[in-house]
Amino acid sequence: MKTFEQQLAQYAAYHRDPRNIASHFLGVPMIMFAVVILLSRPQLFAAGGLPVTPALLVAAVTGLYYLRLHAGTGVLMATVLAAMLWVAHGIAALDTAAWLGWGGGLFVVGWIIQAIGHVFEGRKPAFVDDLMGLIIGPLFVLCEALFALGLLKQARAAVEAQAGAVRRNRRDQAKLAA
Repeated sequence: MKTFEQQLAQYAAYHRDPRNIASHFLGVPMIMFAVVILLSRPQLFAAGGLPVTPALLVAAVTGLYYLRLHAGTGVLMATVLAAMLWVAHGIAALDTAAWLGWGGGLFVVGWIIQAIGHVFEGRKPAFVDDLMGLIIGPLFVLCEALFALGLLKQARAAVEAQAGAVRRNRRDQAKLAA
């Protein structure tokens, strides 16, 4: 299994343009929440009064994976997943049109935002080459926010050593293209 820094660096290599990273701050949470919403409606069974849905199972497995990669960010991601599950449960209880509208709408708009970001990047999304990018994307967004706050300095240094620094201006972009 790849380390926390290796997973982030592989994903970051596809995301060095600040406009693309900014698009991910909107698009990735929208897509993630959409998937949670859409998977929250089918109830597989109930355990102790708790409806067990595909969303709960996927969130549990994904949360455990995040925890295994890095305990601190794993706790944060598990908290985000729990909050999404809680809100999605209410949305899933709405009529079918509202449930599909929220889930489908967020999913489509999120991917449009992602596509625009990758136009700026000039590179395809990471998941095209490695499906793990779909799981690492939300963690990347969280880590980019933590990096911006001056946290996880060692992880940031390791990611930038492997993927390169975020391009800050057009001159930097021109140097990389040459």
